[in-house]
Amino acid sequence: MSAPRPTPATALPDDGRTGDLASELCARLGEVGLDVAQIDGLRRLSGGASRETWSFAAVDRHGRRTPLILRRDPPGEPRPEIMHREAVALHAAERHGVPVPRVRDHGDGTEAIGTPYIVVDHVGGESIARRILRDDRYARSRARLAADLGRAAALVHAVPPSDVPGIPAADGLALNWDRYVEQDVPRPVLEIAFRWLEERRPDPVTPRLVHGDFRLGNVLVGDDGLTSVLDWELVHLGDPMEDLGYLCIRAWRFGGPRPVAGVGTFDDLFTAYEAAGGTAVDPARVRWWQVAGTLAWGVGAIVQANRHLRGSTRSVELAAIGRRVAEQEHDLLRMIDGSDLA
Repeated sequence: MSAPRPTPATALPDDGRTGDLASELCARLGEVGLDVAQIDGLRRLSGGASRETWSFAAVDRHGRRTPLILRRDPPGEPRPEIMHREAVALHAAERHGVPVPRVRDHGDGTEAIGTPYIVVDHVGGESIARRILRDDRYARSRARLAADLGRAAALVHAVPPSDVPGIPAADGLALNWDRYVEQDVPRPVLEIAFRWLEERRPDPVTPRLVHGDFRLGNVLVGDDGLTSVLDWELVHLGDPMEDLGYLCIRAWRFGGPRPVAGVGTFDDLFTAYEAAGGTAVDPARVRWWQVAGTLAWGVGAIVQANRHLRGSTRSVELAAIGRRVAEQEHDLLRMIDGSDLA
């Protein structure tokens, strides 16, 4: 949803749409109360497999600049209900102290922008995992990142469901089975994992707000720690341990040696989460969600690859994501047989 310090290396070539889009943004933001004389520096950024991300500044009549980020669905793939759901969740999260970008506007694309969209404040920080894990400037952040993520998760889960009307409850395992079947790409290892998880389902809990994609890559990290939680399009009501388990799957460690975002321990995460008001953590329950999260990403990789293979969105990035299915299968087998307990 936001991208830190855009540079020419992160911007995509102008495809001829920026002039019209700038005019639409200027008019629309004026309608919702912003003093906007012009849009400056509008450019599409690389990254993001499901949405377009654009960086720009709204310049008022006195020359003051407000850095903003536009996220919108690709033309031909509108998902207005999901965009609306994300905006509602972001508003609620901000009110309850979750570090998120401020929403300036959102819509279904029928009156402006051409496709469902959301405009938020630009927030400083880095989202690219390899930089967070390796660059010297983030050394202090790495030391505290697992605890920061635990505190942020606790704040997310403390948002009252009544503050997010229309947010659905979700049975993640059933939902992912339906997504898997729809793809019509049989994968025996994934089916073994579905069976393993179904046979070991944890007891139900009172549903809480769940981010649904809580991981390195969907947060911004500054020089001194976490600055924002991004990409709320999978938000739903469910088991809060889903977010903790998903954060800790091997794929989202990006090669880091430790289980929490590649940099922290389970103790770092769980202690900070509970101290910030999160429910008592059952490690076995988190473990179940680690397996479920690995399976979910395996199914997600098939879905993304099929968008390319079936022609709805031709993209080398989506095709490359399809190669990740085998990695998730490898991780699932190791977790199921107990050879990988981290």
